[in-house]
Amino acid sequence: MNRRTLLAAAAAAPAALALGSPAEAHDVFPSIMDLPDGWRPEGIAIGRGTSFYVGSLANGAIFRGDLRTGQGSVFVPGAVGTQKTGLEIDDHNRIWACGAGGGGASVHDARTGELLASYAFGGTFVNDAVALHDAVYFTDSQQAFLYAVPLGRHGALPGQNAVQKLALPPGIGDAGAFNNGIESTPDGRRVIVVQSTANRLYNYDPGTNTAVQIDLGGASVLRGDGLLRRGHTLYVVRNFFNLIAKFHLNHDATTATLVDEITSPDFQIPTTIGAFGPFLYACNARFDTPPTPDTTYNVVRVNG
Repeated sequence: MNRRTLLAAAAAAPAALALGSPAEAHDVFPSIMDLPDGWRPEGIAIGRGTSFYVGSLANGAIFRGDLRTGQGSVFVPGAVGTQKTGLEIDDHNRIWACGAGGGGASVHDARTGELLASYAFGGTFVNDAVALHDAVYFTDSQQAFLYAVPLGRHGALPGQNAVQKLALPPGIGDAGAFNNGIESTPDGRRVIVVQSTANRLYNYDPGTNTAVQIDLGGASVLRGDGLLRRGHTLYVVRNFFNLIAKFHLNHDATTATLVDEITSPDFQIPTTIGAFGPFLYACNARFDTPPTPDTTYNVVRVNG
């Protein structure tokens, strides 16, 4: 479900210079990267350098790989009965991992994998996260709340008692709308939430607890899953449609104009995406395939 756009953009600049051109990057970077059998990926995040991270629905583990080689290994071990959904990397090189039905989130050092903190939200299905400068926000797909973990000075992690449970207003808080992916607005002050079953995007201000439905101009975000924003371009993964909708946001993110629909024959129900240089990286969840320990999964690269 999401993944940190500012870090991705920062990482992309030196990489593009090192490779010389997008064409050269195309020759160097693998277009398909295999994950461990039985992994059941859902969330992906692009880290520093050419690192990427993918969480597991099978056991809550986190995989770390290299975009240049496509190789990687288990970075954070899993545990029976746990899951990881959306991943987010903040400006302090920390991975915020959503705990799905576990109702909370964990925070890991993106360099070492060390567990830095765990937070219990009392949630039903904590799905995705986005880090703003002063807090990290989480969606709950089965309850009308967002959860917020305020950050202290220099991004210090707070204790459990600092966690905020934000009751959402009508519209963005409608029952059954299935709030899924979450991203920041271009000004970095508000968040954008996609509703998978209600086919809507909302612009939400945590400071005032108000929300405005984003005008899509007749376009669809049905089955919207992960979100990724780069400047005023917003990407919405529409999982079961095997496509990524590319929108242009206006100055205050109240309208979104459909620019393109990105597809690939290699898509197998992608859920979330990360960005590096001119590319998008989508993890294939294969929700239409019964999961077994031998089921294969991968990450697919497409042009953004």
